[in-house]
Amino acid sequence: MPPDPGDSLSLGAAPVSLLDPETALSLLRADPEMFAAFTGEPLLAVRVCGPRALEVAAFARRLPCVLVGVAADLADAPSGVESAGFDVLLTPQNAPPAPWVGPLRPGQTTADALAAIAATARAVPSAAVAFAQLVRYSAGVDVDDAVVAESFTYSTLQGGPEFAAWLAGHRAERERRAARRAEAGGPASAREGRPATDPTTDPAVLVERDGDELWVVLNRPRVHNAVSRDVRDGLVSAFALAGADPSITRVRLRGAGRTFCSGGDLAEFGTLPDPARAHAVRTTRSIPLALLRCGRPVTAYVHGTCVGAGVEIPAFAERVVADPATTFRLPELAMGLVPGAGGTSSIVRRVGRERTAFMALTGWALDASVAADWGLVDEVRPVGGDQHPER
Repeated sequence: MPPDPGDSLSLGAAPVSLLDPETALSLLRADPEMFAAFTGEPLLAVRVCGPRALEVAAFARRLPCVLVGVAADLADAPSGVESAGFDVLLTPQNAPPAPWVGPLRPGQTTADALAAIAATARAVPSAAVAFAQLVRYSAGVDVDDAVVAESFTYSTLQGGPEFAAWLAGHRAERERRAARRAEAGGPASAREGRPATDPTTDPAVLVERDGDELWVVLNRPRVHNAVSRDVRDGLVSAFALAGADPSITRVRLRGAGRTFCSGGDLAEFGTLPDPARAHAVRTTRSIPLALLRCGRPVTAYVHGTCVGAGVEIPAFAERVVADPATTFRLPELAMGLVPGAGGTSSIVRRVGRERTAFMALTGWALDASVAADWGLVDEVRPVGGDQHPER
C-alpha cells in the first residue's frame, strides 16, 4: 500500500512521505524491509499523533532505518512518545522541551529539517543507518563501552564505499587546488598561503602546571587545532599525567588561536592501512578514554567554529564554557562516517540521543545559545585563544 500522495512534503526532487501512524503500521507489517538502507527507503517519517505512533516506534526502533517523528502540536503527542524509540523528534514549536527539536533560527521550518535529514539518509544510507543504530545502543550502555562501540562502527564504515567515495573526492579536490595554486605561482600545498599542516616545531599540545591545576592547550592554531596524530598523542599523555599525579586536582582544556578545534586533520584521513588497525589504534590511544581515565574534573573552554572532535571531546568534560560566538557542528555523516572522537557517547549524555541524531543527520550548526539551552555547554561568556580564560 503506497503512501497517500497528500502525505508527501515537497522537498525538492525527492519528496519525503510523512506518514500517518496507521499507514506506517500497515506498510511495516506488510514488508518491514521497505524501510532499510539498501532494500528500500532509509528514512521513515511519521506524524506523532495518537497512541498508534507509539506502536510505530515499538515496531521500527530496531529496524535498519532512520525513524523520525513529527508533531505539529505537542498537545496532540501521546504520553510516553519521548521515550518510545524515535531517532529524531521534530516540531514547529519554538524552544520545545527535550528531546524535541524546534526551529533553530527564524524562518526555519520542520520541512527544512526533515529535508536535510532525508538528504543525508539517501546520500549515505550506510552511515546514516549505522549512526542511528549506534546511538540507540550507546544511550543504554556505560560511557566507556559507548566509545568502543563507536570505534567499531567508525572502523566498519572506513572500509565502506561511502567513505571511499568521499575520500577520493577530497583527494581529487586537494590536487585540483594545488594545481591551480601552482599555475598562479603560489605555494602548492597551502590554503590561502598557509601550510596544509602546521610546520612549526612547537608541541601540538602544551601542558602547563598552575598550582594544583593542569592547563592543557591545543597548539596548532595555523590549522585551527585540527586533531592530528600529534594532537591525539599529546592529549593522551596530558590526561595520563594528570591521572598519575595526585597533587593535580583539576584539568583545564583550551585551544590556541581563533578556534578551539576544527575536527580531525583531513590530511590524515584514510592513512592507516586497514579498518582493523584503525580500530586498534583508536581504542589504544583514545582521547576520550584517556580523559575519562584521568579521574580529574575537566573544564573545557571553547570558542570559534567547533567541528567534529571539537564538539565531541569537550562534551566529556565536567564543565564546558563557550564564547558567545561559538558554533558547534557534526559533519561526519557527509563523509560516510559517524563521529569518531567519542561524540556518540559524550554528546548523547549531554543532550540526549534524539538531539545528537538531529545534529549529525542534518549537519547543521548550533549557536552557543542553543547549545546552552540543550546542555551541550554549561556557561556562555567570553573565551579567546590568546591566553588562559578566567576560571
